[in-house]
Amino acid sequence: MSNPLFLVLTAPSGAGKSTLVGLLRQEFPQFVYSVSCTTRAPRGNEKDGVAYHFLSPEAFERRAAAGEFLEHALVHGHRYGTLRSAVEGPMARGEWVILDIDVAGAAQVRSIVGREPEDSPLRRGFLDVFIDVPSLDELRRRLEKRGEDSPETIKTRLANAAGERARRGEFAAIVVNDVLESAYARLRALVLEKTGTNPNAGGAS
Repeated sequence: MSNPLFLVLTAPSGAGKSTLVGLLRQEFPQFVYSVSCTTRAPRGNEKDGVAYHFLSPEAFERRAAAGEFLEHALVHGHRYGTLRSAVEGPMARGEWVILDIDVAGAAQVRSIVGREPEDSPLRRGFLDVFIDVPSLDELRRRLEKRGEDSPETIKTRLANAAGERARRGEFAAIVVNDVLESAYARLRALVLEKTGTNPNAGGAS
């Protein structure tokens, strides 16, 4: 059996994190996303417990006050957060949990996990990785090629990326996504080392 894994990933927009996560989940089916909580209303066909756990502002505040969140933040007037139970539950079932979050959220999680007992599955399985870009010039090129953002939005994303990259040293590991295959090999190696998984076992645990 592999060791439990709580993988926290952070990256500037356009760094290719979603592609890397897709490759991880394809090779290792035991990976699951943690389901976050939010105080915003469901959109479209979003179902409670699948897209998010939808909470009232009052319920969210009660749970925050009780220390049930690993991290939480106010974003565009709504609260978002990750419950401890949303990570510990899947880990107890032998699943590997991915949390996709920004640098501020990762810092909150790191602080809480660091106060856990040494033998806590949450602490033993914790691995925080920053997915980086080779340079801001390369990130600009990727964002422009993607063609989804206005020049103003790209400027904002680059400014945000500069701030995020300034904090990459806080993470246990940095994976530079220059060549996708090489970046995935590095991320995969970190996962295999942390979980003690046989490199030839693929998705087996």
